Parts: sequence; structure tokens; C-alpha cells
Amino acid sequence: MRMYDIIAKKRDGGTLSRDEIAFAVNGYVAGSVPDYQMSALLMAIYLRGMTDEETAQLTEVMAHSGDMVDLSAISGVKADKHSTGGVGDKTTLVIAPIVAACGVKIAKMSGRGLGHTGGTIDKMESVPGTRTALTQEEFFRQVNEIGIAVIGQSGKIAVADKKMYALRDVTATVGCIPLIASSIMSKKLAAGSDAILLDVTVGSGAFMKNLEDAIELARLMVSIGTAHGRKVAALITDMDTPLGHSIGNSLEVAESMSVLRGKGPSDLTEVCLQLAANMLYLAGKGDLVRCRAMARAVIDDGSAFALCCKMFEAQGGDTAVLRDPERFRKAKYARDLCAETTGYLVTNDVERIGNASVMLGAGRAKKEDPIDFAAGIILHKKLGDFVEKGEPICTFYADDTALFAPAEEMYRSGLAIGPQRPHVPPLVYARVTSNGVERF
Repeated sequence: MRMYDIIAKKRDGGTLSRDEIAFAVNGYVAGSVPDYQMSALLMAIYLRGMTDEETAQLTEVMAHSGDMVDLSAISGVKADKHSTGGVGDKTTLVIAPIVAACGVKIAKMSGRGLGHTGGTIDKMESVPGTRTALTQEEFFRQVNEIGIAVIGQSGKIAVADKKMYALRDVTATVGCIPLIASSIMSKKLAAGSDAILLDVTVGSGAFMKNLEDAIELARLMVSIGTAHGRKVAALITDMDTPLGHSIGNSLEVAESMSVLRGKGPSDLTEVCLQLAANMLYLAGKGDLVRCRAMARAVIDDGSAFALCCKMFEAQGGDTAVLRDPERFRKAKYARDLCAETTGYLVTNDVERIGNASVMLGAGRAKKEDPIDFAAGIILHKKLGDFVEKGEPICTFYADDTALFAPAEEMYRSGLAIGPQRPHVPPLVYARVTSNGVERF
């Protein structure tokens, strides 16, 4: 078998066999297939696509290119959740404690932020002392004892994905649904959970910009997970507006704790309740109505917040900042961005908001960039809101005043104010299961 022939076959629109896919992927991981040949194959896939069967086979090969985590040492049903990313997306910090408080084990591996999207691990590490790297023994013991642990992804999980994604990132082949689906699901299958809920975001701040593509990606990922014996569903959620009001690591942790204490923003609370209900449903806790009621109950009685504190404490975190967000380190400087005219926010580009937060120090442009946990943005007005001339739209936080001007320029480049209120998209567009698509 030759890599040349595999590239040519896909270039000409052919369907690759499992053996051909395995030869290419495993050869690339081993070093016998060079970057330039894998780049050519990725571009051929980008242009020619893959069948569902090819995508499932690619996912399986990628999943087995590294460690396959065996969670059988953890008793009970294990549930996981994955978001395709967005701005102000702090849902894991809310729904993981909710689901665990309802009796479903959460043994979750999460990632760091890159570009305009935030990462759960960065948010967790903004809580002083928090360890996100645990040994397998520590990880399993914590989940068995308290029901929840959220840690950083192992570098040995889906090794092929790490190498292939780095190549896709520099060869303009990231935006390909079969490659996105196999990248996400290879890591989810390798992570070992029984039930997987996918949060597929759509809109200006998401990777998928239109609803039909988001539904297709969700359908494909659900199909892959189901074929591998997992309980899988996906919600298509909006990312034309950031969730909640806070963007930035410690700011988002504080807002997440307000949701767990029953005092959070209504949009973030609603999306978290829907996500948590679907995770509980996949874990066999009842129908969606009962599962939503369970999720609401553990917020109302304080047990979800208490369990979240217990998780951080077990991982070395200073839970005083969770109970009193004023204890978080504050940025040295703050500056309001004010409306230049009166009217409705008719455009408020979420990707540019996310990029503005990166410029303030809240995120990374490159993987090795440091993060300022206190930096970020608090939104006072969001898409569809009315604003008076001179009224603050948001407040920037940073440790260097020189960062404010470029961040403001970035934010304003995606901002428009007009006389008529725009259409504001729904929080959740659809639910995708192995039975089909339910649009809301």
C-alpha cells in the first residue's frame, strides 16, 4: 500500500477503505508518512468529503492512536459533555456539578482556550491552587468518592488528532465537517464515558456559522457515537450572543457560581438547565421533564453549588473565591466602552468580542501565550438591547491601559446600533438524536 495511491483515490472522489485510512493515520503518527502527504490527503478530504462510514472509520482509527481510557473502575453511569466552542461558554462549570449532584458520575477531560474561544481548564485554574492534572488513580478515586472530577486532557488521548489538527490549522482544512466530527468524537470515544451530550454552537461566535451545517455536524457525531455503543445526543445552541454577561476566566467562574446559587443570568441558566436535563436523560434518570426538574431542584437546594466547591477543594482550589467572588484578584484597570448613538444593538459580532477579550489578556492567540485570569469583559448590553448615547455597552478589564484601545477597536468593528430592534435568535435551535432532528 502506498500513500500516493490513497491520496489519488480520494482526490478523484473515491471511498477509502478502513485499511487505507489506518495506513495513512497510523503512518503519520509513526512518522513514516510525511507532513506534505498528510496535508495533501486532508485537502483531498476537504474538497471531496467523506461518507458516513469513512468518517466513522477515521474516528475509530484516530481514537485508537493513543490511550483508550477504561472507566470501569468508576461505579455507575459516566456522563460527558462537549461543546464545539464559543465566547462566554462556561456551561461545563455549571452543568457538571448539577448532573453529579443528581447521581450521575462526571469523569471529564476538558481543554484549554485558543483564539476567541475560552477553555474550561483555564477557567478552573483561575481559582487559586486548583490542580487540573491528576494521576489516573487520583482521578478515579475522586470520581468514586465525590462523583465528579474535571481535569485537563491527557496528551496521550487520540494522539493522531493532535498531530492532524496542528496540520489542518496551517493548511486551511479546519472547516470540514467529517474532519471536525472525527476530531471531536475520537477524543470522546477515547475518554470512555457511557453517555455523551454534544453542545453544537452556531452563529458569529461559533465555528459553524449556519444552522444546517451545525445540524449536519451534530447528526454525524451522534451517528458515530451511537455506532460505538454510546448514548449520544446533541443540542444546537446559539452563539450569535455570548452566554451570560461575563467573558474572561475568573469573571466567568464567578458568573457560573451565581447560576449554581440560583442568581445567574436567565439565558445562561436556561441553556444549562436544558443541557443538564439532556445529560440526565441520556444517563437514564427519566424523561426530559423529570430530568429538568431534578436539575432545577439541586440548584434550589444548594447541593449542586456545594458539590462544585467540594470538587475544587479536592483538586486544591481555594473555594473562598467561589463563595465570595470579590476575593478573586481584580484587574488593575477598567474602562467602559460607551454607545456613540442611541438605538438598538443590531449587530454585536461575538467572534470580535472574543478577540477583544484575547487582546485584553483573557485568552491566547498562540498555544504558548500566557493568560491573565483577571482580564476580560462584562457586557451591559447585548444583541437586541436598547442603549442611550453615552451609556456603557460593556466594561473592559486589564492590567495594562495600553490594551484598551486595540480591544475597543476590535469590539466596535463588529458593533452596529440602529433604530429598529433586530431579530434575536433562540437560545436552543434543535435537538439531534439517533432518531432524527427535533427543531424548536
